[in-house]
Amino acid sequence: MRILIAGGTSFVGRAIAWSALRQGHEVTVINRGVTPNDLPESVERLVGDRHGDLSSLAKRSFDATVDTVAYRPSDVVALADALHGRGGHHLQISSISAYSDPPLPDLVEASAELWPDTDLDLEGPITGETYGPLKAACERAAGELFGEPLTIVRPTFVIGAFDATLRFPYWVERVRRGGDVVVPGPRTNFMQYVDARDLADFSVGLLVNGVTGAFHAAGPTPADYFVAMVERIAQHVAPAGTTIREVEAQRVISAGLETKFPLWSGEKGENAMAVDNSLAIENGLTLRELNDSVDEVAAWWADRPWPSRWLTSDEEAQLL
Repeated sequence: MRILIAGGTSFVGRAIAWSALRQGHEVTVINRGVTPNDLPESVERLVGDRHGDLSSLAKRSFDATVDTVAYRPSDVVALADALHGRGGHHLQISSISAYSDPPLPDLVEASAELWPDTDLDLEGPITGETYGPLKAACERAAGELFGEPLTIVRPTFVIGAFDATLRFPYWVERVRRGGDVVVPGPRTNFMQYVDARDLADFSVGLLVNGVTGAFHAAGPTPADYFVAMVERIAQHVAPAGTTIREVEAQRVISAGLETKFPLWSGEKGENAMAVDNSLAIENGLTLRELNDSVDEVAAWWADRPWPSRWLTSDEEAQLL
């Protein structure tokens, strides 16, 4: 297949490009051309910007298109206008965040409710509050503009190496440092994740098999719990003497440090972190062991310095 990937050089897009290459497909990526990457020369690179010039797609046609970087409906519109029906089977990487938080866990795709567009500034800033509703709006735009065949993949937190957000890498590296590791509670907070490589293989498989519809790319099921996930990371890579110290959510919030704990869903947690993935499993999603993802991140990170955005030793001591 001739597969176009919008994005294609950073984290999820990179993983999809590599997956497609390993499966023998002809891969083209289009992006602004500013992100360093490790893709081989066999990958065709097109330079284009949705907020500027996408003329590099003129008169080009593909069997399938994967959009990994649609954050506003205007992004979807720009790509659709540039391809003008020549993109083939369209697959859009969305997010579990496109759902308004369901009242119960084990949500299935057929009964899921997307955030409404009501009072949403479709061209407004992307924040923690607008990210999910804008992703939902992007899904609606894709349905209107690309029609069939259309596939929507909704991952939960994506983990693994090459993660520019450094969310999962924080926990791997913090645990590897040892000592008293602060983890916000409550212990009942659900947690699901998907390795970027598993998300990539699943997405390419859907295109190869011509599968349409919406799918949860999330696991495990039943859902994990946030504190328990960190404890499992510690069991795998922590030095002797490491202690996981669960801290009350309110103490973290009172200290103004909630943004320093990546992947934490807050004081009350979210049922959207415990969706049902059976439909995706039936259609080819496989989930590797958490330790595999931890090992990849540890090897990728190696001995880089501690980023300034991560929790400092003094801030952690404050909570203890």
